[in-house]
Amino acid sequence: MSTTPTPRAALGAYGERVAVRLLTDAGMQVLDRNWRCRHGELDVVARDGDAIVFCEVKTRRGTGFGHAVEAVTADKRRRLRQLASAWLAAHDHHAPDLRFDVVGVHVPDAGPARVAHLRNAF
Repeated sequence: MSTTPTPRAALGAYGERVAVRLLTDAGMQVLDRNWRCRHGELDVVARDGDAIVFCEVKTRRGTGFGHAVEAVTADKRRRLRQLASAWLAAHDHHAPDLRFDVVGVHVPDAGPARVAHLRNAF
């Protein structure tokens, strides 16, 4: 059995590294990455000042299926809220504010990745 990631998994991992770099460069402290529970996975959990930020990362090579941030559907938002509640219950982090951000990473065939960070996306 091969341990080499699939091209899709490798693209997603690259997008998450780009997103984490963007968030930390913006002064956020990453608390967790790829946190899993029975409801699913949170890509990035970070602290931004007094806020706990639950960040969904979407990475795309093209825009044929729309911009990456458009992939966060109503069902996905509902699941992310459920995951955030589970994460908070499992950790001893308290913050007066909670926020849901989306980072879209577009990886073109040539040139650097283009990144869009939507704060308070939903």
